[in-house]
This record gives sequence, C-alpha cells and structure tokens, in this order.
Amino acid sequence: MIVLDRLTKRYGKLLAVNDVSLEVRPGEIFGFLGPNGAGKTTTIKMMAGLLRPTSGRIIIDKKDMAKDPVGAKQVIGFIPDRPFLYEKLTGTEFLYFIATMYGVDTNLHQQKIRQLLSLFELEEWGGELIESYSHGMKQRLVMCGALIHDPKVIIVDEPMVGLDPKGAKLVKMLFRSLARKGVSIFMSTHTLAIAEEMCHRIGIIHEGRLIALGTPSDLRARAGIFDSNFDEVFLRLTEEAPLVEEIFGEL
Repeated sequence: MIVLDRLTKRYGKLLAVNDVSLEVRPGEIFGFLGPNGAGKTTTIKMMAGLLRPTSGRIIIDKKDMAKDPVGAKQVIGFIPDRPFLYEKLTGTEFLYFIATMYGVDTNLHQQKIRQLLSLFELEEWGGELIESYSHGMKQRLVMCGALIHDPKVIIVDEPMVGLDPKGAKLVKMLFRSLARKGVSIFMSTHTLAIAEEMCHRIGIIHEGRLIALGTPSDLRARAGIFDSNFDEVFLRLTEEAPLVEEIFGEL
C-alpha cells in the first residue's frame, strides 16, 4: 500500500533523509520513530505530497506521488502534529469544505459529517467557530477531516498530542478498527510505549537513515533488551544511551 524507494531529501549540504526504503502493507499499523531532527517529519511531509524529494520514489496505493500527485493524495488521510485550520469557519463548515475538496458524494456530506462529529464527541460544537475550540478539539476535528473521504492510507504525525486519555483511547481503538478493514496507518510518535502497543512493525530513523526495521519483538532482540521498557530499546538502537553514560557516568 505504501512504498518508499530510496527516498532522499537534501537541504543544501544537509542530508535530511538518506536513501530510505520501506514498505507498509494493507491493514498494517507502522510506527516511525527517531530522535528529534532524525528526518521523521521531512519523510512524512514528502509522503503527504507537501515536500518534493530530491530523489527516490513514493508509491501510495500503486500511484506514484511524482507522476500522479492528485491520485496519490486522494487516498491519503493526513493528520499533522499541529492542527492548521480555517478558524473563521465552524467545525461543520470546515468538514463540508474538506468533503467537497475530496469529491465526496454530496448526498453523503451531512451524514458523514454528523457521524464523525459524533464519533469524536464534537457534535455539540459543530456550529461553533473553530477559533473557540481547545487544542484537543482542533486535533479531533483534523482527524474528522482526514477520515471523511474513507482513505486507504492514513499518515499521522504524533497522533496523541493534545488529546486527553479518553480521546487517546478512542484514537487507538479507531486505528485498530481501520487496520482490520485494510487501511494502512503510518504513524510517527515520540511516545514509545504507544508504538510498541499498537504497531505491527516499527522503523527507526537516525540522522536521516533507516537503521532498524521489524516487529517490536524483533527490535528488542536486536537491542538485546527483553525486560525493560521500549525507551531503552530505542536508546540502545540509536546509540544515545552510551553518550549519556559517557558524559554523566552510568545511570
């Protein structure tokens, strides 16, 4: 469903993403981890069609992002880490706009908007201006917009940011349900426990390179850590733990 083929992005002399190749299967929840500045957000923006790669290919549902960007984007639901919204619209108006942009059947607009607002507990706020929403409410509205066209692929950057525990639980349940229906979910997160809990496979990017790829159990075996939290696995694989010990001594 998702293929990254030798994906590379340069900013002058800075090599932000370096020859990254991976595949995400239909119905798979794929976690994308890495330290700050590792290249996660750059990769996600290229996958969403917001940045053009320096080289390499992005294939979404057999559509080449460079050759058929509209076709590729039509099957993607993109959820950024920060909700950017038209705040002078109401929640309902915003979703109507998004549905229209994606070509959703006009006969289904009201039904789908009502269903999504209800799912994310925003139905009472649908007629209110978005500028009056809290950060968590805006994040939930963005998720409504990403789902309104029934995407085959969801690309999400930090899905739990700004959500309360109830909202986070809802998103976990929703992603698992969508994956069971064949939707591919590419999820970047700093919350490593969520990655281990939810993801079928995880890729770790470090200094622009994909340095590890496999199931959570595979990565634990590679790191040689079986009885500690996943943070220790991540630190071992990205070689940050030895640096801390070198500076401060063994912790």
